[in-house]
Amino acid sequence: MTSSPNNTPSNVLVLGATGGTGRLIVREALARGHKVTALVRSPEKAGDLGGAHLVTGDARDANVLRSALKGQDAVLSALGTPASPFREVTLLSSATWALVEAMKAEQVSRLVAITGIGAGESAGHGGFLFDRVIRPLLLRHVYADKNRQEDIVRASGLDWVLVRPAVLNDKPGRGDVRALEDLSRFHGGTISREDAARFVVDQVGTDQWLGKSPLIAW
Repeated sequence: MTSSPNNTPSNVLVLGATGGTGRLIVREALARGHKVTALVRSPEKAGDLGGAHLVTGDARDANVLRSALKGQDAVLSALGTPASPFREVTLLSSATWALVEAMKAEQVSRLVAITGIGAGESAGHGGFLFDRVIRPLLLRHVYADKNRQEDIVRASGLDWVLVRPAVLNDKPGRGDVRALEDLSRFHGGTISREDAARFVVDQVGTDQWLGKSPLIAW
């Protein structure tokens, strides 16, 4: 269980805003009164993000990032990448490196980044199917890049939280999330994108998980 966050409105930049979880982060942040800027590559995919200020550009572009970061209080990153069984993946780490440098330049200190169960020391806790089939056969390169992404965030000197959702689904949120650091008894689980989005937005107003990498699940 997590403590209640301070819901004072803030200015937040959302990366990966047109993805399944990113859209819900934008909506949740807006519903709480935050002023949201969404960095998107394709504005035509952001038609349902009404209320958010859209900035068009590549999340790896330093100039675009610095422009989008001006006046922000926090960054919520839901960057993702498709399964890549055969090709190396670098998007997550390269975008995160550019983001960290831009945040330092613009003096924005709070970064909440979604990675996933299977990243870092959470490897081996996704359950038999995920650990033995999905991750090694379909997501091996993606998770290699998630690990690089996490290393960049940990070394950034920012006020960071790395959020590792269990296997995501599109079911309605329950509003009851377990946030775990001790995974010794955790072996597989799920969570809705809606509840993951709520947890991410919670981190704008609480220091409870700063410098930590909670795994979140039902």
